[in-house]
Amino acid sequence: MKIQEKNQIASQVNEEMGALNTGSWTEREKLALACRILFEEGHWRGLAGQITARLSPDATDMLTLGFGVGFDEACASSLVQVDQRLQPLGRSDMPNPGVRFHAWIYANRPDVHAIVHTHPPACAALSMTGEPLAVAHMDATPLFDDCAFLPEWPGLPIGDEEGQIISQAMGSKHAILLAHHGLLTAGRSIKEACLLAVWMEHAAQMQLSARAMGPIKQIAPELARESRDFLRKPKVLALSFANFARRVLRADGRVLL
Repeated sequence: MKIQEKNQIASQVNEEMGALNTGSWTEREKLALACRILFEEGHWRGLAGQITARLSPDATDMLTLGFGVGFDEACASSLVQVDQRLQPLGRSDMPNPGVRFHAWIYANRPDVHAIVHTHPPACAALSMTGEPLAVAHMDATPLFDDCAFLPEWPGLPIGDEEGQIISQAMGSKHAILLAHHGLLTAGRSIKEACLLAVWMEHAAQMQLSARAMGPIKQIAPELARESRDFLRKPKVLALSFANFARRVLRADGRVLL
C-alpha cells in the first residue's frame, strides 16, 4: 500500500465531505435543537444556564429561552426575541436575567453568533480546583489555544459589571472556564457554540479522571493545532451537530414546532 502525505489525504477528505448531507434547519430550529442536545449531554441544572443567538451578523437582538423554560422543554416556537436591554419583542415572555452578560460579549465580539453558558458537572467541578482546562486528549483538541480561564468568580452574573469582566477575560477566544461557576462558549455559529460546550464538558470529565491517577501530560502544540483545525472545519461541525440533532429528533420531533 502506497503511503500518502497527510496534507494530500486531508485535501481529499475536504473535497469529499462537501457532498454530505448535514440537515437544513432555520436559526430558531437550530437553537432549539442545541438546547435539547445540551440537555441530553447533561448541561441543564434547573435555571442555571442560558443560550442565545443573534438573528443576523450585525443584529443586537437575540433569540433565547423564556425564564423558567428548561433546555429539555425548548422548541422553535418557544424561543423569545429580546433586544440588548433584555426587553422582549413581539411577546411578553421574560428572558433569563443572566442573558445580560451575553450582550456584552456580542458587543465586543462581532465574530460571535451564538453563546452557551451552562454548569455541567465536570466543568463545574474543574472550576472549583483553580486549574484551567487541559488539552491532553484528542477529544479536547477543538479547544486548543481557544479556551480562556477566569480564576476568580465575580458573583452572580446578572449585572453589567460581570458582563464586562467575563467579556474581557475571554478576549478573542471562543470558550472560557469560569472559576466556581461553569463554562461559556461563544461560537461563530449555533452549531459551533453547542459543540464546543459538549466537547468542553467531555474534556473536563477526562481531565478530572486522569488527574486522579497522577500528573497530566498535555498534547504537543503542533499536533493539537492540527487536530483542532480539522475538527473545527464548518463541514465537520455541521456533520457532528447533525448527528446529535438526529438523536434529538428521533426522541421528540416536536422540537421543530
